[in-house]
Amino acid sequence: MRTQATYIFVLVFFIFTSILTSENNPKKAKDQFVVVLDAGHGGKDPGRPTSNGYIEKDIALKITLAVGKELEKIPNIKVIYTRKTDVFVDLFVRGKIANEADADLFVSIHCNAHNSQASGTETFVLGVHRNKTNFEIAKAENEVIYLEDDYHTRYNGFDPNSPESVIGLTLMQEEYLDQSIMLAKEIEDNFSEKLNRKSRGVKYAGLIVLHQTYMPSVLVETGFITNTSEGAYLNSKRGQEDLSKSISGSIMNYKKHLDQYVGQNIGREREKLQAEGDPQMFSDIVFKVQIAASGKKLQPESYNFKGLDQISREESDNLYRYYYGETSDYEKIKEMQNKAQKIGYKSCFIVAYKNGVRIDLDDALKTTAN
Repeated sequence: MRTQATYIFVLVFFIFTSILTSENNPKKAKDQFVVVLDAGHGGKDPGRPTSNGYIEKDIALKITLAVGKELEKIPNIKVIYTRKTDVFVDLFVRGKIANEADADLFVSIHCNAHNSQASGTETFVLGVHRNKTNFEIAKAENEVIYLEDDYHTRYNGFDPNSPESVIGLTLMQEEYLDQSIMLAKEIEDNFSEKLNRKSRGVKYAGLIVLHQTYMPSVLVETGFITNTSEGAYLNSKRGQEDLSKSISGSIMNYKKHLDQYVGQNIGREREKLQAEGDPQMFSDIVFKVQIAASGKKLQPESYNFKGLDQISREESDNLYRYYYGETSDYEKIKEMQNKAQKIGYKSCFIVAYKNGVRIDLDDALKTTAN
């Protein structure tokens, strides 16, 4: 019991101090959208073993570099790589690279493996694993820390084989969970709809590489290299080109949606309305500021949300979303968003409801204002 209590104390202390560090290190003003691309494994860590000769670290690197090449064609996107060659990079260093770059996104790219002919893509966000399969995937990805020097100290006694350790990781990333899910869904939708790939969906798992970052983060399993046909596809030039274009396209779609949600670039239609002098009151639209999404059920009281009042809570898909404010005045909700950002909710964004149903913000702003 004493050992368990000590572990919990160390974990809580680590989480608390990490949160303080992130909140006292405000984001820099920047015009560029920074994406950190992380090719899984590398160097002395080849990744999942296979009998067909395919090497995960090599495939992941080729796909990652190709994703970056596509993104670098966009003028306002800056790409940073955790590795561009066959080198071993500690998991905590991967997160440090993203944090020091003040990145907007962290995308880790991998290949899956199994002792059967399992197939399909899946994209993970940091969260409590819902089943044994997800825990086994997290365990396999996390065990790379054993290859690092002094891993026990660096990760505060984290044990990849312990479900309790993995659950403890999930507390850090919840501020960015909704955005991570948004990107993960874009990636899986693109795989299934544009590439006709089998998608196993968006999933939660306690992945330590995602825990190290302070921005929306996902880990993409591009397919099973242990599957005969899928492995050959992943190892082929065509397959790597298809996957890289699909992932880069998903990132660009995510950025487009995010620009709309945060109110930085609502779209030409809104600019047209404002130019014509239309007022910003919408009789059948209600705006709110989404400040957090979490697996924890919190009371919608100001003491849980840095002093903000007018807090509401919604539950869907085993996730609680928390909102600040409720008004049909778009200018007022923008002021409330600005207030929430100033007190620490850097990634908060505006959402819209029509007749009680959530709709795209851009669609809401196209409606006739009264």
